[in-house]
This record gives sequence, structure tokens and C-alpha cells, in this order.
Amino acid sequence: MNILNLLKVSINAVANNKMRSFLSMLGIIIGVAAVIIMMSIGQGSKESIRKELSTMGTNLLTIRPGADMRGGVRQDPSAMQTLKMADYQRIVAEKKYVSYVSPEVTSSGQVIFGNNNTTSTMYGESTEYLDIKQWGLEEGINFNEEDIRKASKVCVVGQTIVKELFGEGKSSEAIGKYIRFKSIPMRIIGVLKTKGYNSWGMDQDNVIIAPYTCVMKRIAAQTYFSSIVCSALTEELSESAIEELTGILRSNHKLKGDAADDFTIRSQAEMMDTMSSTMDTVTIILVVAAAFSLLVAGIGIMNIMLVSVTERTKEIGLRMAVGASGMVISLQFLIESVLISLTGGILGVILGSVVSNFVIPLMGMPSSIPAWSIYVSFAVCTVIGVLFGYIPARKAANMDPIEAIRHE
Repeated sequence: MNILNLLKVSINAVANNKMRSFLSMLGIIIGVAAVIIMMSIGQGSKESIRKELSTMGTNLLTIRPGADMRGGVRQDPSAMQTLKMADYQRIVAEKKYVSYVSPEVTSSGQVIFGNNNTTSTMYGESTEYLDIKQWGLEEGINFNEEDIRKASKVCVVGQTIVKELFGEGKSSEAIGKYIRFKSIPMRIIGVLKTKGYNSWGMDQDNVIIAPYTCVMKRIAAQTYFSSIVCSALTEELSESAIEELTGILRSNHKLKGDAADDFTIRSQAEMMDTMSSTMDTVTIILVVAAAFSLLVAGIGIMNIMLVSVTERTKEIGLRMAVGASGMVISLQFLIESVLISLTGGILGVILGSVVSNFVIPLMGMPSSIPAWSIYVSFAVCTVIGVLFGYIPARKAANMDPIEAIRHE
């Protein structure tokens, strides 16, 4: 008997037991759909994070005080005060691979205008901060070097501040108004364009940006920086910029020989790689969890095929009696098993694709189906069909024709 005839016989056998065949496929359908959905969520989240980070510039560099303590060991408070004005001034004077530099001082507190108030964070920055973050102004102007020199009490605010204190769409009306931050009056001279929420659920528009000298002297009352943010000339020169900044800071901090750095420099590219690696790990965990349902589905297929072999014992005996070899009988049941598995795989891919493309976006979650996941799903379904169909197929092939014919 040729393959085409075996395929026809297998299709008829599956079609004659529609409900049983569908129940056998159900585990495969759910398993494949779950794997595709998990992979689409993982891939979509990774692409969303990379896109979000790239909007801040892939050449962004952040210098933070304290050594690189990724293990979570608590550092001495003095170790977090290592970035000083001298460091910023020397970076500005000696930079070659860095285009923009901004020291950063932060302070959180209540913002008040009239009877309205909200909680926000004030960032003390230089005039180059908006260039580093690739952030535009919707209304007004940014503060200038004269404002920094005089520690002027002026600020640029995000859209959330405008909404909470002045009302929706009142950006132009906010210009020139005085708000109070920790009892310090600050005049709004500019309103930032909206950025929305980031992947960590933080409202990027709930921000106030002021001259770093003002925040250091009048609000935070400190002589050190929380961090220094820079922008390399190009993404390709990020590593050269890191080496340059490391040399400047080590020299400024009088660190010699094997002395450990008392600062940490992170690049945006490194952050993107770290986030991608984290999301890959999470995706793998989710996919492995979903893949267990495929294992269970495979066991279900084997069980159904063993039942089918038992029910069709007499048919097998008659076919062997008229000349069908054990290999032909074995191949027929293998084809039936693969047919059930592949059909379930196709339906699972359709279900997973529909959920990933239509349902998940409605839930506000990013989703992107990697094409290779569909190919892998079909390959896995084929392997499951062969592996879990082998034992029933061998059982059918090894039957004694005479005993099989006598079977009732």
C-alpha cells in the first residue's frame, strides 16, 4: 500500500471518530496556543522596552555615585556622595567623545498651585538635559545658563503637572504662573511635550525640571549630585566615551592602581541588553510552563491511539492476513497520530494568533508573534505525533494475525 492510500485510510479513521479525535487535539490546541501567546507577550514586551529606551537615545550614559554593587550590598552613605561639581566641570572641559552633559539632583515632594496640589519629583539639570533626553517643549522656553548661574527659581513642567494644577489642555495658561514646591515658589517658563507612561508604569509627564543650582541650594540643600547624565557623540562611540569618563573621574577622585571605582557608568545599550536578557528569561519560563501542556497532550494522544488499536484489532488482523506488512500497519497508526497532532497544531496556531493580535492588545499589553515560533510549533507537533504514536503503532504491528482475527 502506498503512502497516499495510507493517508486516505488515516483521514477516514480520524474522521469516523470526530469527538474523540477533537478531544485528543484539544490538549495540543491549548498547548500550542499558550506557547505562542506567551512568546508573543515576551517578544512584544521586549520590543516595547527597547523602543522606549531608544527614544531616550541609544547613546545615553548615566554616571551614578558608589561602586558597582549589583549584589544588593548596602553601601556607606558617604559612598553615595562622590559626584561633585568639580567632576562635572572637568567632564565638560575635557570631553571628546561626549556631546552633552548634565548633572542631576532630584527631590520629591508636594507641588501646590492655589487650591490644587499633587506629588511630583523635581529634577535639577543643566540646559543640555532636554537634548540628552530628546525631549521637546510644547509651550514656552527652557531655562538658560544665566538662570543656572543665578540659581533662578524657574522650571519646566510635564503635562501631568499642568493637568493636575491647571486643568486639561491648559499648557499655555501655565506659562508664567508660580507653583510652590516644598514651600519654594517656582515660576513656570516652559511645558514639555507629553511622553506618557513607560514600561515600568511610571508617568514620565509627572516631572518638574529646574536649574541644578537652584535645586541643590534652595530645595535639596546638598553639595553633591545624584547622578550625571551624558550623551555620547554616537552609539558606536559609547564605549570610548565610557573609557574617557572613567579616566576623568578616577583622576579627579585620585584613584590609583587597582583601587575600585567609587562611581558606576551605565550605557543605554547595556541597559537595553540587560532588559532584553531579563525578558528572554521570563519568556523562557513562561514557554516552558506552557509547553508542559503539550507533554500532557502527547500522553493523551498515545492513550487514545492505544484505545484505537484495541478497538481495531480485528481490522488489523484482516489486513495482515491479506498481505499488509507490520511496517505498513505501524506506518498507518503513526500517520493517524501525526495527523491528529498537526491538525491540533494548526488550530492552536490560529487560536494563539487571534488572541495575540486582537485580544492581548485590547488588554493594553504589547504583543508581537515571532515567525519562528510558528515553525517551531509545527515541528514540535510532528515530533509529539511520532513519539507518542510510536508505542501504539508498534503494538499494532506486532500483533499475531490469527489471534487478531479471532478477537471480539
